[in-house]
Amino acid sequence: MEPAAPARTEIPPPGAAVAARGWRGGGWPGGGWPGGGWPGGGGRALVGWGLALVLFCALWLGGAALLPWAFDWPRALTLPAARWITAFTKWLLNDASFGFFTFAELTRFIAAVIDVPYRFALSLLSTGFLDGRGSSAREILPPLSWLGVTAVFSVLGLWAGGVRLALVVAGAFLFIAAFGQWQSAMVTLASILVAVPLGVALGLMLGILAWRHRWFSRALLPALDLMQTIPVFAYLVPILFLFGFGPTAAVVATLIYAVPPMTRITELALARVPPEFSDLGRMVGCTPRQMVWRVMVPSATDALMVGVNQVIMLSLNMVIIASMIGAGGLGFDVLAALRKLDFGAGLEAGFAIVALAVVLDRLSQAVALRRGAGATGGIVARHPYLLAALTLLVAIGLLGLVVPAVHRFPPAAELSTGTFWSSAVAWINVNYFDTIEAVKNAVLLHLLVPTKRFLLGLPWVGVVGLLAYGGWRLGGLRLAFTVAALGALIALTGQWEKAMITVYLCGISVILAMLVGVPVGILAAERERLWALVRVVIDTLQTLPSFVYLMPAVMLFRVGDFTAMIAVVAYSVVPAIRYTVLGLKGVDPRLIEAGRAMGCTEHQILTRIKLKLALPEILLGLNQTIMFALSMLVITALVGTRDLGQEVYIALTKADPGRGLVAGLAVAFIAIVSDRMIHAGAAAARARLGLGEGER
Repeated sequence: MEPAAPARTEIPPPGAAVAARGWRGGGWPGGGWPGGGWPGGGGRALVGWGLALVLFCALWLGGAALLPWAFDWPRALTLPAARWITAFTKWLLNDASFGFFTFAELTRFIAAVIDVPYRFALSLLSTGFLDGRGSSAREILPPLSWLGVTAVFSVLGLWAGGVRLALVVAGAFLFIAAFGQWQSAMVTLASILVAVPLGVALGLMLGILAWRHRWFSRALLPALDLMQTIPVFAYLVPILFLFGFGPTAAVVATLIYAVPPMTRITELALARVPPEFSDLGRMVGCTPRQMVWRVMVPSATDALMVGVNQVIMLSLNMVIIASMIGAGGLGFDVLAALRKLDFGAGLEAGFAIVALAVVLDRLSQAVALRRGAGATGGIVARHPYLLAALTLLVAIGLLGLVVPAVHRFPPAAELSTGTFWSSAVAWINVNYFDTIEAVKNAVLLHLLVPTKRFLLGLPWVGVVGLLAYGGWRLGGLRLAFTVAALGALIALTGQWEKAMITVYLCGISVILAMLVGVPVGILAAERERLWALVRVVIDTLQTLPSFVYLMPAVMLFRVGDFTAMIAVVAYSVVPAIRYTVLGLKGVDPRLIEAGRAMGCTEHQILTRIKLKLALPEILLGLNQTIMFALSMLVITALVGTRDLGQEVYIALTKADPGRGLVAGLAVAFIAIVSDRMIHAGAAAARARLGLGEGER
């Protein structure tokens, strides 16, 4: 046994006092939130919650006869928000004018402007440059060959990250070509190459304005929240009305989805630039424009590249939904496979999207980390990689005139595992049908149906009241008013019943995802080799299109709430794992060392030190798990759920923008309420642990 460590006089690290209380005197887990009651402090919080629950139960048990409107808002008093939104959309489309042009002409002009770079990228990568349209079009110049595109991106990888990254990029493109996904992948890549620069530029501009003007930041925040939380299906109909059907409308939808994170990260990155840089800029006489573009933005480049990476990932997540309004590409292939329940074909197209995501993700990260002084000398010395890429393109183009396999991957050499995956699901279905049905029925009868009935029987007034009280305990009157107002709006617009079904499905799915994700995250955080493997798996799961999860679930469990729950859990488990690992790995090693010096077992160190200090990150993981679950629930409307997602999907099929946006706003309100409450809880936990926002 090693001798005890000598006493030290160092200042204890953040969270040390709370951690010490945890492993000496209990506390979380087993005693509520760190340091006392949840999270308002001790007995008063418990008494307050007790009184709130008593009032709620009294209303629930005895209010149905006395206050029927508290359970079911009168239909005659329902706010006609859907009709208002539809009328406003029609007014924009038919009557809104700016004098010289109408609003519809403005949107069609924007679509035409976006169409120019998209058509160029599509011609370069997929269709070739054509003279004419339709079947009479004549090819003037062929598209880049599969080998040429692979070579160019590999050279870019070599420049940004060295030989290893170049091999990863080349392997990903070879995978796409070998599995027969090249043509569709290039259509998708053309959309990404247009959407990402536009998204980055728009997000950067909005972020700079929000950083410079506090009033603009406050006004922009609700809009960003809604852009990120309203289901994409909900605003596809207005986009179709205003921008027409086709790839450019899909690019616009992608921008709405992908711009918010870039805006938020830009504002945050500029705010965190050390003041010494701005002081230096003022000393040398920089104008406001020079201060932004020559001082602040270059100083925040690393953080801004994180935003670029997020725009790329979110744009790739949109490819399937965008295919519903004319985008085509890999998203259309996955959607077609879903309609035919061809799991193998859908999975191969999904893996092609993953391969594209790996390439773009690794390249963007490598570019962000790359450092190097500018070379001097002639053009060859200054731009060797660019010249190498151009030389390879010319050489491969000339070689393709002689060897057709260089221009197009030989169909005879293409591979496919689609039949295997479809057969595997069919074999499971045939051999384990009775077991699957027994599990499904047991979960439905004993968990899903009772929970659904319980939530549907609650009075909306009581639920809104509990939310308001919880918001007040967590974040004060402002948070209480926010969550109460959003909850009341769901009831007043007639969406309460469907919202409760959404909450029930989302709640059960999130609980199951956390029950799976947190233990896996704990195991992965303790073992580096396991974490390396788990990280590959969750990266793949996060980039697989959400529609891919529906196919095996439908093939095994048919349609219904159980199928939706399985798909949602599979899709939303990733952030539960990732944030658990992030929190545990961020615990100060000195606290762990102190625990061992005091004789704690490994189990005590995990449960009473690590998990306690990782609680804020785990709560943020819970928040992200809820966001993922809500986004997936809208898609599970395709398998028979009767929640807000179904409302959104019905509105899409009927081209009813008001109905879709009202249901989408209800989903957004649920997401915003959970986000605000959990963030306030995480902030309270962080404060009780003695951790500032920047301590991790």
